[in-house]
Amino acid sequence: MAEGNKTEKATPKKRRDERKKGNVFMSRDAVAVASLLGTFAVLWLLTGAFVQELGGFMILCLTTVGEEARDVVSLSGELTIQGIVLLAKTVGPVVGTAILCAVAATFAQTQFLVSGESIKPKFSRLSPLQGIKRLFSLKSIIETLKNLIKIVILMVIIFLSIRDMFLESSRYLYTDLTVAVAHLVEMAGGMVLRICIAFVAVAAMDFFYQWWDYERQMKMSKQEVKEEYKQMEGDPQVKGKIKEIQRRRAQQRMMQQVPGADVVIRNPTHFAVALRYKPDQDDAPIVLAKGQDHIAQRIVQIAEEHKIAVVENVPLARALYAQAELDQFIPPELYDPVAKVLVYIFKLNEKKQVVK
Repeated sequence: MAEGNKTEKATPKKRRDERKKGNVFMSRDAVAVASLLGTFAVLWLLTGAFVQELGGFMILCLTTVGEEARDVVSLSGELTIQGIVLLAKTVGPVVGTAILCAVAATFAQTQFLVSGESIKPKFSRLSPLQGIKRLFSLKSIIETLKNLIKIVILMVIIFLSIRDMFLESSRYLYTDLTVAVAHLVEMAGGMVLRICIAFVAVAAMDFFYQWWDYERQMKMSKQEVKEEYKQMEGDPQVKGKIKEIQRRRAQQRMMQQVPGADVVIRNPTHFAVALRYKPDQDDAPIVLAKGQDHIAQRIVQIAEEHKIAVVENVPLARALYAQAELDQFIPPELYDPVAKVLVYIFKLNEKKQVVK
């Protein structure tokens, strides 16, 4: 059921976390085949040099043994040194190439990952129950079948190649020894080539299977994706509450500025904008507060409590609400209609002062 619920692709964060743990996609068959191909390539290129080295060593052995004046100790020491040199010249390139190809294939798949997590001791691996589960798991069954397929392919190719050699062996009775050996080497090379091609095909299938299995194991459930999003971005409910608190505080600060306004321009019930204009300090009228519906009604209520002029102008109220920003100057295109309202308010205030 848990596997069935995992329908979402792994997120970049999960991939990064799994990579830190050393859990990356890798086909070991691809590594083995790369090493095998590198080994055979070196053998094919350097066979002539290896034969010369071996021939020279054999000649040295026969020549040295024939020297009666040499004692056994010095003779064995010299041959040992020459044997070590011969191993370094022949086996060294083959082993070095195999190791280099294996490392290159591994790093190519893991993208040069070096992680110590995978080699840390885990006591769960010592559990017999876990060992039995791993033994009879789908992955173990697949690996067993894959190894059986490789063994069968190898045995079939070797059998067919040896059969062909046996059928050809009767011709060697009437063939020069050098030609016969060359023909045997050619047939052996063909056998090696067929083995390489077969193993490359098996490695390619294993590569795609390992990729599919890795992606399947990396899949996440929708709940896991949500939990990860919460960890990265925060709980949406908490973020919503924070935004609500910020909005309320901003409204409170805005309402505290309404008593400093010179005029409130309103649509009867839907919009209200409080403006301030002090000719000695303001280059243009400034929006102190604006709101819609119940906020607009609250702005009007505060203005009336502080005896601030409230002017009803539907198109101007809508334009100011849509175009003007809070705590900013009004747009230049609204200077003229707002100026007319302010002139009217200032004249009205002057008349009130004269009457008093």
